[in-house]
Amino acid sequence: MSDLLTRLLPAALDVAAPRTLGTVGEVMGLQLTISGLDAAVGDLLAVETTAGDDSCQPDEVLVEVAASTSTGLVCLPLGPTTGLRSGMLVRHTGGPLTVRVGDDLLGRVLDGLGRPIDGGAPLDHLPLVSVEHPTPDAMDRPRIVHPLGLGVRAMDALVPAGRGQRVGVMAGSGVGKSSLLSMIARGTDAEVVVLALVGERGREVREFLENDLGPEGLARSVVVVATSDAPPVERLRSAFVATRIAESFRDQGKDVVLMMDSLTRVAMAQREIGLSAGEPPATRGYPPSVFALMPRLLERAGTAATGSITGLYTVLVEGDDMQDPIGDTARSILDGHVVLSRRLATSGHFPAIDVLESISRVNSAVTTREQRGDATRLRRLLAAHRDVKELVEIGAYVRGADPDADTALALMPAINSFLRQDMDDPTPTDETWARLHALVGEDEDV
Repeated sequence: MSDLLTRLLPAALDVAAPRTLGTVGEVMGLQLTISGLDAAVGDLLAVETTAGDDSCQPDEVLVEVAASTSTGLVCLPLGPTTGLRSGMLVRHTGGPLTVRVGDDLLGRVLDGLGRPIDGGAPLDHLPLVSVEHPTPDAMDRPRIVHPLGLGVRAMDALVPAGRGQRVGVMAGSGVGKSSLLSMIARGTDAEVVVLALVGERGREVREFLENDLGPEGLARSVVVVATSDAPPVERLRSAFVATRIAESFRDQGKDVVLMMDSLTRVAMAQREIGLSAGEPPATRGYPPSVFALMPRLLERAGTAATGSITGLYTVLVEGDDMQDPIGDTARSILDGHVVLSRRLATSGHFPAIDVLESISRVNSAVTTREQRGDATRLRRLLAAHRDVKELVEIGAYVRGADPDADTALALMPAINSFLRQDMDDPTPTDETWARLHALVGEDEDV
């Protein structure tokens, strides 16, 4: 009997405790003003909508406290604001946004707030943790010294990634960013993959999960989805939810790949929020809060005392302009970038990686001298071919004028065969290096 009381008493006291409710004062754009509640910035409140059973409106709409003033709280909605009005009652949920973490998340699809949307079993048995998590101290981060195979030959050989590195995938629309991520999800050496689809078209989500990612990739992945019609706060929070889930696996000592598609849409969600809050537009309409947000999000990935998070963030550059403000800021924070070329994509070259424009800042730390020599030789041949390509096309190049160009022209079919790769054909890292060495020749002067 005493055990039963011990288990039921806390719940009974919680139900019997008096509730303190606030009220909605004003609903304008993406903001709600709420009075009568004591809450801190970042806390989650619930507006009770008193919707009927026959209404498509939810019973409550979650809002997040964005500012605290002497007259009340300024909040941002995490759901639709249709039907909200002044005078509605508001309750405190008890703290900031939380998300469930644990191994049972593998193979599951979650919404932008971490709630399952795949029709699977409930996750109520998993522990709840705050979405906010301290960034590992700079002096406590182990150096990146171990390579991480991604299964993509062009990346593993010419833009090698290390465990804990953060890489940007820069490209315009429609050149294969999502397909490249799904290929990496199936071919990487990492134990766990956390994939955030931010601002994706709703039509493409199932196509991506069932066709691109497939059962094999999904089995060791956690997918967080916030489609383009989701409120901007949910789209923004989905990036932090995915990062927090990746951090929970890293804290177990696992090597995690966190893939976010796309970082640009996270910035655009913050732009909507910032402009609605009255921030002045700065570079190309992005308010200052966007450029403060990016390092706060990106620095949470990387190495830690146990485990690592290797971050792959796609950046949707406007009009294929690599000097786009979000792309430029991302390059300054990240540890390398991969550029996808529309010219290669339209010619049927997949993955459309422009290796001469791509760089890994940890290359020397995760490769041997022989591997770097082979990669440098291939880069030199590609650069020589680029320099004489137009001359060859118009018949103005004379063979013998440039030894590297002559070798590149002879090897170009084999080079293209090495750089091209089918989505369903991931290549182990050892095989990639062996093929590269056989391609450039072990006796070449590098």
